Amino acid sequence: MPRPRQPGRHRRPEPLAAPEGAPALVLAVPGSPSAATRALAEEVVSIARSELPGLDARIGYVDGDDAEFPTLQSVLARAAEERTARYEQAVAAGVEAKEPEGPVAVVVPLLAGPDGALLRVIRQAVMDSRVAAELTDVLGPHPLLAEALHVRLSEAGLARADRARLFTVATAADGIILASVGGEEAVQAAGITGMLLAARLAVPVMAAALDEDGAITAVADQLRSSGSQQLALAPYLIGPEIDPTLVAEAAQETGCAAAEALGAYPAIGKLALSKYTAALGIAPPQPQGAQVH
Repeated sequence: MPRPRQPGRHRRPEPLAAPEGAPALVLAVPGSPSAATRALAEEVVSIARSELPGLDARIGYVDGDDAEFPTLQSVLARAAEERTARYEQAVAAGVEAKEPEGPVAVVVPLLAGPDGALLRVIRQAVMDSRVAAELTDVLGPHPLLAEALHVRLSEAGLARADRARLFTVATAADGIILASVGGEEAVQAAGITGMLLAARLAVPVMAAALDEDGAITAVADQLRSSGSQQLALAPYLIGPEIDPTLVAEAAQETGCAAAEALGAYPAIGKLALSKYTAALGIAPPQPQGAQVH
């Protein structure tokens, strides 16, 4: 027998679904498109769809070719054409339909932190599409990104998996370098998440620009001079936005181990969705994370 509804505040909230006719969520994927990049982006939008049933989520590549990897402009144009076609079909069928208004899409950059050069390219692509679309901020800084960094470090054996010190990892780092790209603004934003990570790990965390000559080495020297002996490099990056060899080269130059980029960690999809819903004024449950305490 079905359980009776629970009265009052203990009743479960009704599951949220995307409003009918809601704009598409278009994930703007930077970097050189590849099969790995596509798999990562598809996983991110899959997570977003699972959090908001009925969500129209699409992927547009900043440097796409429109054959295998559709460009951001073409994805936006297609979304606009489909919305107009749906309206015209409804009118032709005699169905009372409201003329579409508001943005066709909400564009969410697949970036953990601000990267002025990439964001200018994304903004220009949105303008070139001549489609009414809203561009959101990047995904960070956010506590869930600190959690994701912690998980990636623990997966690489570079951090304890919990803060309670229930067990130790012999290779745990006693100093973390957060590697970002995008200039000084990106380093500052990474530093905010770095403070959250430092609180989780109880070790010093400093941010540095991966795309600035000598910046990672300078921060490594600073950490070592303050007493850290075993350093780890944690990419404050999702992945597609950089050449993966940059992380490996920086780790080799500084003589420290490196964790994987954030990739399609579940928080990435949840944060992308939260940017979309905030832009539309929809209020789904706030993204939660508890894999690592």
